Amino acid sequence: MLGRLRRYARDRRGATAVEFAMVAAPFFFMMFAIIEIGVVFMISNQLENATLAAGRLVRTGQSHAQGMDADGFKAAVCDRIVGFTGDCADRLSVDVRVIPRFQDPNPPDPIQNGTFREGDLGFDGGEAGDIILVRTWYRHPLVTPFMASALSRLDGGVAVLSSTTSFRNEPFS
Repeated sequence: MLGRLRRYARDRRGATAVEFAMVAAPFFFMMFAIIEIGVVFMISNQLENATLAAGRLVRTGQSHAQGMDADGFKAAVCDRIVGFTGDCADRLSVDVRVIPRFQDPNPPDPIQNGTFREGDLGFDGGEAGDIILVRTWYRHPLVTPFMASALSRLDGGVAVLSSTTSFRNEPFS
């Protein structure tokens, strides 16, 4: 009986499987976290570019000529986000407003106590020569455990990606 126990103690045939089982969970967690951070970065980059491109519609007076409202501006931003537009209109919030000067515009923060409040947001493209502040927010649900606590300002494991630009409207008629 003692000889059999010694033989089992020296047998190493399943050691690799046991070692992989010990390392697999942290390895896959790190892989999924890296992929998710890459996706969040890619969406953030696209949101920034889409906000700048859609903001140009306001700056040049095209939005004014088209009678664009908040939903139209939101659609213009979503049209420029490639690959993540399935429910872009539901996840995206926009705020376009005239500000008195470039210093300290002090717009309201829509994120309060872990919730996103759209009540103070609106769309005012202003007139020629006005200073405009354009802000967009995209709410992206996170999948990887523990990423929500690191990347989220909202309850429920949702990362809020934002983009802001300001400019003076061009002289349009």
